[in-house]
Amino acid sequence: MSDEFRKPRENRDRDDSQGGEFDERVIFVNRCAKVVKGGRRFSFSAVIVVGDKNGRVGLGFGKANEVSEAIRKGGEAARRKLIRVTMQGKTIPHEVTGQCDGGRVLLKPAVEGTGIKVGGGMRAIIEVSGIRDILGKSQGSKNRNNVVKATLDALAQLRTPETIKVQRGKTETVISD
Repeated sequence: MSDEFRKPRENRDRDDSQGGEFDERVIFVNRCAKVVKGGRRFSFSAVIVVGDKNGRVGLGFGKANEVSEAIRKGGEAARRKLIRVTMQGKTIPHEVTGQCDGGRVLLKPAVEGTGIKVGGGMRAIIEVSGIRDILGKSQGSKNRNNVVKATLDALAQLRTPETIKVQRGKTETVISD
């Protein structure tokens, strides 16, 4: 029996011990200063997104006293929180709105060849998820953390037409004359 099947079921898809399977992007790094008796003590937080460019994407937040350590922790957290993104070809199947606190994001499918027409933190998530043609608009808050979380929320809401039919109880299509 191979080692692949000795792992718990939920961890089989997430094996990335070498880091070669996923593309990792740093959304932003924040520096925080704590004033102490001897001066200022700095710490860092990093928001990281990872994806396999084939429909899986995750978001992680890491904090540490060094930038590189914060990025590493954020990458590990993102790999633990991977979600599957539903795609239709190289785009998304339908229009969707995601929200996180004050940040709102509108994502629309686009015809082939359009490219990725989104800005800010949304672009990194869309690129690592594997979507090639999409239109997007950030509405509301410009807080990067909330925009990134709203984008992930929108991608998590995507469904295929077949899934929607099953959820509504439709099994066959009716054609009228």
